Amino acid sequence: MDAAIKELNEKVKQAYGSVEELTREIGKIIVGQQHLVERLLIGLLADGHILIEGVPGLAKTLSVKTLSQALRCQFQRIQFTPDLLPADVIGTLVYNPKDGAFTTKQGPIFANIILADEINRAPSKVQSALLEAMQERQVTIGEKTFLLPKPFLVLATQNPIEQEGTYPLPEAQVDRFMMKLIVTYPSKKEEKEILERMTTGREIEVKPVMTPEKLFELRQLVHQIYLDEKVKDYILDLVFATREPERYKLADLKPLIAYGASPRASIMLTITAKANAFMRGRGYVTPDDVKQVGMDVLRHRVLVTYEAEAEEITSEQIIQKIFDQIEVP
Repeated sequence: MDAAIKELNEKVKQAYGSVEELTREIGKIIVGQQHLVERLLIGLLADGHILIEGVPGLAKTLSVKTLSQALRCQFQRIQFTPDLLPADVIGTLVYNPKDGAFTTKQGPIFANIILADEINRAPSKVQSALLEAMQERQVTIGEKTFLLPKPFLVLATQNPIEQEGTYPLPEAQVDRFMMKLIVTYPSKKEEKEILERMTTGREIEVKPVMTPEKLFELRQLVHQIYLDEKVKDYILDLVFATREPERYKLADLKPLIAYGASPRASIMLTITAKANAFMRGRGYVTPDDVKQVGMDVLRHRVLVTYEAEAEEITSEQIIQKIFDQIEVP
């Protein structure tokens, strides 16, 4: 087994050069936001959709757009507004009076990378139109089902739900996102660099450096990354502690959790931990990899009760307590 892991380590180190090149291209435009850029790359490698939350002006949209420019992929931006209809996203049937037949007009969802901008500014029926696309990688228009192109990735941005004109996303849809990222303000030093870079009037060119074929190759390698039985049990303990906290000496959390994380959380935590190990140039997963991605994978999957809301206890605080309590292998 050790020889196999050693061989895998070498493969990962060699393959990581492609991701470094991608990071450099993104870094031409995006200053700081290291956590955001790294998680976008993990989502790309792990083939998972990402929800990015933050107030306007923090480069959420710019980061996604820059990532798409650095890939040789088809990119579509959908601006979500209160008057958007499901047909505006997935497409519709158009009647042709000449021959009396309906033809299918495909919507902007038929692309490799979808930027769903300000997703929570559209009503829930539009958000729900994305459900089938995100989970099944297909859409149904009329009586026909159409497969979406590969790779297919939804990178959605949303404003904090306290802001005016926002609708909370349905729980079923939020669970479809592999990770939910919270974007915060840059430091003073980073903001100074942003000022210097963005006020010259010069256009910064981002070159496409990765093909879909290369991306599929990297994804195959990520799936091969070794995961020890002890680390698997650690992942399961973390997820089960959100459902049955009393079994893990966390009985005080029981009245605060309305719904714990689903089995999808265990799957997502495993694959993102593997992708995180790849980003560190390793062919095996450590408990630290799980810890690093754990908050982003679980924060939107643990729903708090009214009691927790009344006490101003967030899902992040609950998850942090679970991470502190569960024994690391």
